[in-house]
Amino acid sequence: MRAEPPKKVRIIGGTWRSRLLTVLDLPGLRPTTDRIRETLFNWLGQDLTGLRCLDLFAGTGALGFEAASRGADLVVLLEKDKKACANLVANFGLLQSSPALGKVEILQRDSLEFLKQQADRSSNLIFIDPPFADNVLFNRAVIEAGRICDDSGGGGIYVEFPTNRSREEVEVLLPDWHCGKYLEAGQVKACLFRGGRG
Repeated sequence: MRAEPPKKVRIIGGTWRSRLLTVLDLPGLRPTTDRIRETLFNWLGQDLTGLRCLDLFAGTGALGFEAASRGADLVVLLEKDKKACANLVANFGLLQSSPALGKVEILQRDSLEFLKQQADRSSNLIFIDPPFADNVLFNRAVIEAGRICDDSGGGGIYVEFPTNRSREEVEVLLPDWHCGKYLEAGQVKACLFRGGRG
């Protein structure tokens, strides 16, 4: 049986270190755990200055706000669900008592439609953590991310997926990239893809 989601998640590093984000109990909403986020941002480095980031299927915004807290130039958080998006706006409002250096945009949009409208190589770091039940949505988002991500200045494509999917299934979606970092924790697998192209 699925454990109850935490009611708060904590930002781990940067300007907003130790600040709490409220978590709504919504279907499919599964915040990235502290342990996984800490590992991810150890992979990425503590300073994300200069990076343009997308947090697709943002949910609680834990990944996007963590990137903003660590100095990313631009973080766009995309969330289709109206309640979850309102919660993102409320959480951001509370964080603004100590403004981060970069720009944060919160959009109530379909992530896949948004991706299709983005120019090639227009973002540096993309977080993909959709509802685990929708494999088709995940696959299409990952393929689009491979087109629009340029990680030459750092960053990459971060994906979370359920343990019943193999790493190889995900790697085949990004033939020009390699899974440079990988972890398994509980019911979650995660890869940070880095560009193999020049």
